[in-house]
Amino acid sequence: MLTSPDLDLDTGAAAPVSGRLASLTGLRAVAALLVVGTHAAFATGKLTHGYLGLGLARLEVGVSIFFALSGFLLFRPWVVAAASGSAAPSARIYARHRLRRIMPAYVVTVLLAYAVYSFYSTGPNPGQSLTGLIRHLTLTQIYTDNYLLTYLHRGLSQTWSLAVEVAFYAVLPLLAYLLLVVVSRGRWRPGRLLAGLTALAAVSPLWLLVLNTTDWLPNSAGMWLPAQLSAFAGGMAVAVANVMGVRLRAEVVVATAVALYLLVSTPLAGAVTLAPVPVWQPLAKAGLYAAIATLVVAAATLAGRGMVDGVLSAKPMVWLGEISYEIFLLHVLVMAIVLSAVLRWPLFTGSLPGLYLLTLAVTVPLAWLLHRATIIWRRSPRSPRRISPRRRCA
Repeated sequence: MLTSPDLDLDTGAAAPVSGRLASLTGLRAVAALLVVGTHAAFATGKLTHGYLGLGLARLEVGVSIFFALSGFLLFRPWVVAAASGSAAPSARIYARHRLRRIMPAYVVTVLLAYAVYSFYSTGPNPGQSLTGLIRHLTLTQIYTDNYLLTYLHRGLSQTWSLAVEVAFYAVLPLLAYLLLVVVSRGRWRPGRLLAGLTALAAVSPLWLLVLNTTDWLPNSAGMWLPAQLSAFAGGMAVAVANVMGVRLRAEVVVATAVALYLLVSTPLAGAVTLAPVPVWQPLAKAGLYAAIATLVVAAATLAGRGMVDGVLSAKPMVWLGEISYEIFLLHVLVMAIVLSAVLRWPLFTGSLPGLYLLTLAVTVPLAWLLHRATIIWRRSPRSPRRISPRRRCA
């Protein structure tokens, strides 16, 4: 998984999402809890339990929600600038803030995982090497063939999605230029912009089609940015709709997302297996994940106040959302230790609720500590003291 940007508008552009910071922070908590859930289901062997197992496997849609959130939050300042005729965000400031937000806690987590696994082992761990360490520190671990046999690390397996996030961060200024200057001809033309985003989203199914029908790409290319662009593009499209003033009913949007989740939990999107699958199954799964993530972000940003906003902006959800990135970073390492060293359950056995709750009980305080320990590097030397989303929404 992954992360999404801070909700303190650290992209370098002053374009606040008025009144929505608390609910967006709460949505980050939901995404993180979903990712922890699917990993707990995998570790306890529940993914093979028929329709329930498929539903648990599809909790990985939390990663796509993070991607869509990034698309929304990071692209929106460019959209606001285009709509208002003001200057576009500074790419230099944007890059500096992204680096400050992502890397401190990530580097600490990587070093911690390699230190732990230097004397603790539960089986083969191909990523536990000097080359693996360098690859993880530079977020290039997924750019290889046979990733599972070369750089997969047992305590950092979820960080493939962070490598995708960083790739998106790197290309976003270029995408913004192409969409807002080339496609839209330097003017505020939301129709052209949405058409361009539709074309961008189409990259993912085309990429997956090539991956699953030819030998042109490494087998790990399904984890690369082009395979995930549809989710990012969905969030970017929601940013355009938000600036246009589009409004939706949250309950209808969420109900649609739930219906699509139930659909993607059927064999339509494939079984939980490493064996070859029909080409239409990964295409269906990727498309449905992107649609679900887009709808969820739309529910948090395009709808009026209501039950959905109330749940997401509740104090416990906002607090968890504030440390959701650190929860994402630490939970796989914690889960591995809890499963084998604390509970002493063999892999693919044990209680899913027990592992899930105990992992969170250990991870959440550690995540808070990591968040507090690295907060100094996330602030600009001239930035004011951070104000909580709850206070800013008051």
